[in-house]
Amino acid sequence: VEVSALTAGKNVERLVEQALRWRPKLAVIEDETKYDELRARLAGSGVEAAAGSGAVADAAAGDAQWVMSAIVGFAGLAPTMAAAKAGAVIGLANKESLVCAGPSLLRTAKFAGGAVIPVDSEHSAIFQVLDPMNAQHVSRLILTASGGPFRGWTMEQMAHATPEQAVAHPKWDMGVKISIDSATMMNKGLEMIEAAYLFAMPAERVDVLVHPQSIIHSLVEYADGSTLAQLGAPDMRTPIACAFAWPDRLPWPAPKLDLASIGQLTFEEPDLRRFPALKIAKEALAAGGAAPAVMNAANEVAVAAFLDRKIGFLDIATTVAETLERVDAQGLAAATDGDTLETARHTDSIARRVANDVVSGLTR
Repeated sequence: VEVSALTAGKNVERLVEQALRWRPKLAVIEDETKYDELRARLAGSGVEAAAGSGAVADAAAGDAQWVMSAIVGFAGLAPTMAAAKAGAVIGLANKESLVCAGPSLLRTAKFAGGAVIPVDSEHSAIFQVLDPMNAQHVSRLILTASGGPFRGWTMEQMAHATPEQAVAHPKWDMGVKISIDSATMMNKGLEMIEAAYLFAMPAERVDVLVHPQSIIHSLVEYADGSTLAQLGAPDMRTPIACAFAWPDRLPWPAPKLDLASIGQLTFEEPDLRRFPALKIAKEALAAGGAAPAVMNAANEVAVAAFLDRKIGFLDIATTVAETLERVDAQGLAAATDGDTLETARHTDSIARRVANDVVSGLTR
């Protein structure tokens, strides 16, 4: 494997380590204040250094045949779209790209001769068991959720939850923002929207099932009553390997599943009263237009405010719901030029401004 480019947000140490190991043509740090350090540490290595969000997008639009899109949040949209325009096969771990500009991204990738291969474990599972020849016979997609760290908590307990408690996920080792999204179950809401766009499924045929063991990663229900599921250990290396090797399989020492030792798999319906983010996401998906992008922007603002201890845990969903009420998503979509990258940026900017106003009201 030849690595064309590596990018990072602000972790120069890790970027340099990987660049010296894989010797790409280019190493890009998004944080421009880190550029001088990156350039100095790569001097004489043959690896070119660059910095800034524009340079990240340029790297994604380079000559690589396969691009991993793993930037967290809306910031990942521009590089992902650049890779799509370049006709690359995209391993998509940045769900926000589909949430905010799904139809445009998929259309762009198809037109350029590329492909979008899901990396999220739930969508990787569906991708593996959804037979394209029988897609018209699919009656439902069922995404599983662990339930997060607050699955057994009461509303009163969650009202006093701290950021440290919210990031302590029982099954997955994830970044801070995604861990908070998992705690509110907004992560699953975002994944519902991602699945609907990725697999061309209407909102009413995408459901969520809580499965605390995180062994079944998703299910596809067919019209004849058959339900196919993908099982595996809760280890992100497996869906990453699946996306990287597609359409082949990559032999590696993956953790093998021992169902006998697991013994029992359990399931339950999500509690929409305690986790309203799921309902909010389903309604945003059904509304369409700019609603999913507005929801995502408001959530990013709310999560940041919670991490800064400006608002409480339950205020995250409140902020998102209030922002969706205040922003005319349908009017916004109608007044802009389709579902382009610039439209998504415009929507994101407006929604963030409104969400920040909502947060300010909650902190008074």
